[in-house]
Amino acid sequence: MTLADWGRRVDALAQFRVADPAVPVLSREDEHHLRRVLRARDEEEVVVTDGRGAWAFARVGAAGLARIGDVSLDPAPAPTALYLPPLKGDRAEWAVAKATEVGVARVVPLLSGRVVARFTGETREKTLARWRRVAAEAAGQCRRTHDLVVEEPMAVADVPAGVAVCDFDGSADWSEVREVAVGPEGGWAPGEWDDARRRLLLGPSVLRAETAAVLAAALVAIGAGGWGFTLDGEEMSNDESTR
Repeated sequence: MTLADWGRRVDALAQFRVADPAVPVLSREDEHHLRRVLRARDEEEVVVTDGRGAWAFARVGAAGLARIGDVSLDPAPAPTALYLPPLKGDRAEWAVAKATEVGVARVVPLLSGRVVARFTGETREKTLARWRRVAAEAAGQCRRTHDLVVEEPMAVADVPAGVAVCDFDGSADWSEVREVAVGPEGGWAPGEWDDARRRLLLGPSVLRAETAAVLAAALVAIGAGGWGFTLDGEEMSNDESTR
């Protein structure tokens, strides 16, 4: 992909998920959004993607979408992960959306000792569905072509040893960190993590849980690379003023 193609993707009317970018067919919901909410006109361009990196430009027409040019494939994102406890209200959903925007590959719901939000039974399934829907919507907004994966919930005791933990007693050295866990509203319970676990500091102030989640997500995404990268000899940035 060239820098010009990236600019064209940014300027497209919207991005939609489809089963096959080579033959783009919108869902009924997305068709309604395109026609009634965005009020798309014939000949306007959109981006279509399968959520696994394949994408293409498509032209709006009376009979639906018509693909323009070839289907392209974006490289997979770096293997980063945010372990995020369920939070009260829609705060966790907001954090999931921002983690999607900054480029984290996976979000793992973390069942820590002081989780306040209910996360069992029907509530659990509805919450997971909302997180996944929010991630999909955020991916379209930021022109991301690899879906953020919202995994099944995990207890603290089952978190792999390589996952770091945000803690006030942690280090400011975030080098080589690709997976990180942030605490719930009440913080970590005493003794919840073993002494061998790598601990990281998120700065000199006390952050709300959702703020800590977004900052941690940004730090692992930046550390993994890909925020400013070269395409066909040109430097790519998410700063529109550089285009």
